[in-house]
Amino acid sequence: MSDPVSFEKNTIIVIFGASGDLAKKKTFPALFGLFREGYLDPSTKIIGYARSKITNDELYDKIEPNLKKRHGKEDDQKVKDFFGMINYISGQYDTDEGFVQLNNEIETFEKSRNISTPHRLFYLALPPSVFLPVAQQLKKLVYAKDGITRIIVEKPFGHDLDSARKLQADLAPLFKEEEIFRIDHYLGKELVKNLIPLRFGNKFLNSSWNKNSIQNIQISFKEPFGTEGRGGYFDSIGIVRDVMQNHLLQILTLLTMDRPISFNSEDIRDEKVKVLKSLAPISNDDILLGQYGKSIDGTKPSYLDDETVKPNSKCVTFAALTFHINNDRWDGVPIIMRAGKALDAGKVEIRVQYKNIPTGMFNDMPNNELVIRVQPNPAVYLKFNAKTPGLSDTTSITDLDLTYEDRYRDFWIPEAYEALIRDALLGDHSNFVRDDELDISWKLFTPLLNYIESPETPAPSVYPYGSRGPEGLSEYLKKNGFDYNGTETYSWPITSPHSS
Repeated sequence: MSDPVSFEKNTIIVIFGASGDLAKKKTFPALFGLFREGYLDPSTKIIGYARSKITNDELYDKIEPNLKKRHGKEDDQKVKDFFGMINYISGQYDTDEGFVQLNNEIETFEKSRNISTPHRLFYLALPPSVFLPVAQQLKKLVYAKDGITRIIVEKPFGHDLDSARKLQADLAPLFKEEEIFRIDHYLGKELVKNLIPLRFGNKFLNSSWNKNSIQNIQISFKEPFGTEGRGGYFDSIGIVRDVMQNHLLQILTLLTMDRPISFNSEDIRDEKVKVLKSLAPISNDDILLGQYGKSIDGTKPSYLDDETVKPNSKCVTFAALTFHINNDRWDGVPIIMRAGKALDAGKVEIRVQYKNIPTGMFNDMPNNELVIRVQPNPAVYLKFNAKTPGLSDTTSITDLDLTYEDRYRDFWIPEAYEALIRDALLGDHSNFVRDDELDISWKLFTPLLNYIESPETPAPSVYPYGSRGPEGLSEYLKKNGFDYNGTETYSWPITSPHSS
């Protein structure tokens, strides 16, 4: 595949679902962030499209509270200029009328700028039920036949393997694979994007990144809140679909893939697919499932207290899974993925635990650990052992600390959506999900989901709101290779106490 082609000026960006929460909280603010920092040309035309019958000013009122200003009063003018780039069209998603109006507005703009090679980016901030009607209307009435058309599709990309394949089969005749950008916003997070440079740009990490040195890897997702009245949606999704089959699996592939031959998007995604193909099936006998109950003090509700949740729901709000990669690099190294709601902290973290040093000279020496905190407050820590200062011969645990807000205080670090929309505008697929990648991931997770959602499967263990998770979590982690030696007593240099 050739290098990404950039069409910086006079680009058309159409946001479908423009009046919805995703658009007003993420998509429009991301575009403003790019514009504010000079990465979105002022000649860009942005069109919001949705069924809501609202005016331009009413759309601006929805968007403005979510725009982030970094440069004080200077950004007040930036906001005015940004809104001057936006127009709104009200129309249906499955009829011609609105799309004819949309195409007329686009062509009028392009003719006024004497554009010979149109560049059109369509962002579907929509529920999956209307993906196909919108895609069909775009291809029929708004597709740039003599230019560049790109379409961003939000997750979920299906509900299981069959539905994902159907969605792909429906989209394939309409748009080429290189025109489709399946957005997983975790791939735009700074520390996730940094995994490739961290691994392959540092000899001391790259040379130890294998079964000979690493004992286990954990990828953890923790939220300190429950469904908060959104249980009706979550009840049909569950934690595995919500974050594990997509976000955390993407992190796993970047953590464990072999070195790509270049930064070309296809080279990177080829290596991710190789890892996915090497993953052993998930064992139903080596999982830990939970659903949060009331907090111990009774102040926080259980999952089943949410009135939008089905009575006696067995929906999983916590899961711990262990993956095994059947290749020479990772044979025998357990990779633990765990995610949960209503836990004791809010963070996304990667923990790489190294093997014990040989016994003899030092006994009971804690394992080295590399910790990559994706959020909040991005940081990288390397836990190592050193002599305690003074006359003592004892050792203690300390760290090498890269905390982004300290080291890169004067840098603009883009939000995930800002980074990914910029990639899409440049035609760079590196941080988007390819069709075969999606297919293999659903093939891996669908048998597990069928087991979890089977009427015969026992209900998940109940854990207290605000706890670390279900009883038995520590034993589960130990069984899968995690050594607590020295970890529980070590205080990481962050604002809240470290918990493993």
